[in-house]
Amino acid sequence: MSIDTQTTSGTDRSRDVSQPLDKLHPDETLKANSDQLRGGIVEGLADPVTRSVPGEDPKLMKFHGLYLQDDRDLRDERRRQKLEPAFSFMVRVRLPGGVCTPSQWLKLDALAREYGGESLRLTTRQTFQFHRVLKHNLRSTIQGLREILLDTKAACGDDCRGVMCSVNPSLSALHAEVYEIAKQASDRAVPRTGAYKEIWYEEERTPADGPEEPLYGRTYMPRKFKIGFAVPPINDIDVYAQDLGFIAIVEDGKLVGFNVAIGGGMGRIDRNPNSYPRLADVIGYVDVENVFVAIDAVMQVQRDYGDRADRAHARFKYTIDDKGLDWVKAEIEDRMGFEFGPTRAYRFTSNGDVLGWQNGDDGRQHFTLFIQSGRVTNTPDCALLDGLRAIARIHKGEFRVTPNQNLIVSNIAAEDREQIEDALGTHGLLALNAGSGLRLNAMACVALPTCGLAMAEAERYLPDLIAKIETILAEHNLYDEPITLRMTGCPNGCARPYIADIGLTGRAPGKYNLYLGGGFHGERLNQMVLENVGEAAILEKLGDLIAHFAREREPAEHLGDFALRSGYLDSAQGNDPTPAH
Repeated sequence: MSIDTQTTSGTDRSRDVSQPLDKLHPDETLKANSDQLRGGIVEGLADPVTRSVPGEDPKLMKFHGLYLQDDRDLRDERRRQKLEPAFSFMVRVRLPGGVCTPSQWLKLDALAREYGGESLRLTTRQTFQFHRVLKHNLRSTIQGLREILLDTKAACGDDCRGVMCSVNPSLSALHAEVYEIAKQASDRAVPRTGAYKEIWYEEERTPADGPEEPLYGRTYMPRKFKIGFAVPPINDIDVYAQDLGFIAIVEDGKLVGFNVAIGGGMGRIDRNPNSYPRLADVIGYVDVENVFVAIDAVMQVQRDYGDRADRAHARFKYTIDDKGLDWVKAEIEDRMGFEFGPTRAYRFTSNGDVLGWQNGDDGRQHFTLFIQSGRVTNTPDCALLDGLRAIARIHKGEFRVTPNQNLIVSNIAAEDREQIEDALGTHGLLALNAGSGLRLNAMACVALPTCGLAMAEAERYLPDLIAKIETILAEHNLYDEPITLRMTGCPNGCARPYIADIGLTGRAPGKYNLYLGGGFHGERLNQMVLENVGEAAILEKLGDLIAHFAREREPAEHLGDFALRSGYLDSAQGNDPTPAH
């Protein structure tokens, strides 16, 4: 017996690569037998005995943008009281390119206040997450999103996750064009199953006209699949960290096409030497009109050849390394029906955000606000949630979530700037952009207490650690130096730590692996220099590096480049797997 692969229309010519069920990972059987992601979710939602959803259905709920979590701060106490864990759900919104309107923001704010613990979180993939949503509030949350034409489809799961898009405000017309392509790519790759509207909108099931999932079949992708569109010179989306990345090529001010990069991915598994982060390889160029043909072909190759027996080995990067880059490229070209063109010239200069005011090439103005780890909530020091609600009530443009977890109040007419600036000042938000160069270029994943994978703190610990590193930087007159620091609570790499100047990944409570030497515009992986160490060892190592950097850096040299040049890293390890560009 084998799991069949449904055939899509157009260029798809699916190969006979089905694998026996007894050789597949159990999740493949779960997907195949789920009735296109319906499973027993409806019954689980109605179960009054538990705040969770029983059995394997939480895995299927990921495809609907939902993660079952519990408050790990309360685990031990609840266990002692013989109570089930404090279950709740993370709800992730599908928001291609990170663009939302003021009316959408106001609804997101209202949902966060009512169901999400009065907190919104901006993610490293340009969208919103609600945390601590209780089971009985899930439908209300999702139906609330429907009112503003948003949903949570494919925000998680073995499918095409949210599609990213560069948000450089100074290139207004170009951003609008690339954003529209990214949005269409997201809509094109979203699962077609009627399960979502039946479960969350409580609509009747209707017969499908043909295969219910013409692209994904019954087993969807082997693992998650990430797509992003970058617009040089800013690599804010970290295009080399995407399974499939598109690098915009502009000639005479006009978008003509994209260089195509495949096989990036940050995830690795602790104590598994066969898992590793990887940067994408640039394999050629396609004209604008062929972007969707390329997306279809690349996804089909991964769908048909990705490892469905070992989920730790199922990402596209492993398919490429197993099959060989040339073989995968040829297979993609065969399915497209044409060959990639030669790679066009391009140049990246950074992967960060320019904070504060910027003018667009169309005369509109934009304000980029630093939001530490993307957490939008009210604290005694700053009523950020209230302040942004006030701005949304008067703003006539749009909001853009950046890949660095910051927020752009975008498309402001010149005559409206004073009103927006007054609102920012009245609510104390201008002060958020006044941090050190390290703080303003730092990111962290959520980690504890809600992420089930976290081995150590990240979001809650990062501000304290930064303060201690800032003391060292100030001693060496480097307080304003832009340095990227990214921290995750586990090796999975959600905040893309493996391409930062300084990367930290959790190993155990209070213990981290320390990585140094990433490329400042995302073009080079960093390397581990300390394993499973605490704060004292981390600060000692960084203190030595920063002092050395202050003494002997070259003009305009970044910390990661200095670490590589000065012998802190093994220069023989793969630094830049992309061709010259």
